[in-house]
Amino acid sequence: MTGAVLDAARARYWIDRWDRQQEYYMPDREQRFEVIGDVLDELLERRDPLIVDLGVGPGTLSERLLQRFPGATVVGVDADPLLLGLADLALASPRFRTVYADLRAEGWLGALGLDRAPDAFVSTTALHWMNRIPLRELIGTCADALAPGGLFVDGDHLYEGPAGPRLDALGRAMTARRALRRGTSEMEDWAAWWEAVEQAPELADLVRLRDGGFEHKVHDRPTAHDYVDFARAAGFAEAGIVWQYGDDRVVVGIR
Repeated sequence: MTGAVLDAARARYWIDRWDRQQEYYMPDREQRFEVIGDVLDELLERRDPLIVDLGVGPGTLSERLLQRFPGATVVGVDADPLLLGLADLALASPRFRTVYADLRAEGWLGALGLDRAPDAFVSTTALHWMNRIPLRELIGTCADALAPGGLFVDGDHLYEGPAGPRLDALGRAMTARRALRRGTSEMEDWAAWWEAVEQAPELADLVRLRDGGFEHKVHDRPTAHDYVDFARAAGFAEAGIVWQYGDDRVVVGIR
């Protein structure tokens, strides 16, 4: 689009396009969002919860939570300045702010500048980029920061690992079949979205800020069961998988 200016409306265009490309991989993405919201609705005790969105990206989960919980405040943290820039423009609100920080680095929690203990840490399609040890440390940090009753809720592609290769293959096949039935397998994918972003004049400044982008290198991928085990070891009173379709799951830890 020649002459486009990056304003809230244009940021919304790129976020809507992001949502479509994410559905290429997650045909039931909106249901996953709904499940995460249902967990919070069922278990949060405050009407004005403080929610931290881990790997907030362009803010698609945060936006849905802000709409569902009118009293909530959401702080989103991510290491991609381009996605944060889109979220800041499209979701501008006194109830939402973003922080640039790498969840794999020490001190990320302090960088959020929280004025009280959060009621929930949430995430969607972000933490699978972490290796086992950094993920274990992240979950431990979340557990220490939460008050009793606080929540950790993560929705992502999660796998059985070496103990269940056929189950993992089945999970991927089920997700692929679902995508085919819903027509999402014909949508723009991750690589095509980023290629379009890099060619968009209005995003040139944000593209430069990325400086090569966030490194997505996983050599020791956690299994679905690692998430649960790490949560229990970190001090969550209960932890388990509350929803699954194919390889798409939602894990919950209750402090």
